Amino acid sequence: MKENTIGIKIVASLMILFGLAEICTGISHSFFGLVTSEGETATYIGIALGASYFIGGLCLLPNRKSFAVIAIVLLIFDITGRISMVITGLYPVNTLYQITGIVIGTGIAVFFAIYVGRKLKSFK
Repeated sequence: MKENTIGIKIVASLMILFGLAEICTGISHSFFGLVTSEGETATYIGIALGASYFIGGLCLLPNRKSFAVIAIVLLIFDITGRISMVITGLYPVNTLYQITGIVIGTGIAVFFAIYVGRKLKSFK
């Protein structure tokens, strides 16, 4: 029986935290100066993306390979959703701060997906 690595626990914790932050952004349309459009569509999509990030983090905690695969799928959903929000204008890219935040946030999600994928053998 392989133990969950400290790295996976850290990633799971960050995914849960970032998911909550993304849900808050979906609701308030602003988080530390990063904004989404004010429309109802942006609200629902933002909340759905945050929930997928949050649930993905929770999926890593039981140390099950099948749940880790679900976490990766949810991260991919979050990543493609973020890109779609940029393309449709729901994530405005009108300032360098906004662009930087989107790129870094999406990059972190990509890193998490790759990291978890590379650690799949450590799950039961």
